[in-house]
Amino acid sequence: IVVAGGNSEGNHLNQLHSPHGVIVDNLGQIIIADSHNHRIMLWCEGDTNGSIVVGENGKGKESNQLNDPRSLSFDVEGNLYVADSHNHRVQKYELCNE
Repeated sequence: IVVAGGNSEGNHLNQLHSPHGVIVDNLGQIIIADSHNHRIMLWCEGDTNGSIVVGENGKGKESNQLNDPRSLSFDVEGNLYVADSHNHRVQKYELCNE
């Protein structure tokens, strides 16, 4: 069962390009490190399109940019940690889950 992407590689909201890290939050939302698009995507069950939660400003080294994100993790407070591999750092993001 395909739960995200599956529409060949690309950068549209219904596509992924080399997804690496996947994690599911406490609401059942799927969060994906879309590595070669340099973004973190969120998919809700049954959606055909995802939404960009981190990395909407393209590839780069600024705090609001990623460069080949890989793995993901949450802490007990629901903060998202992203291994931003080609920037040689781990970034922390507060996601607003309603």
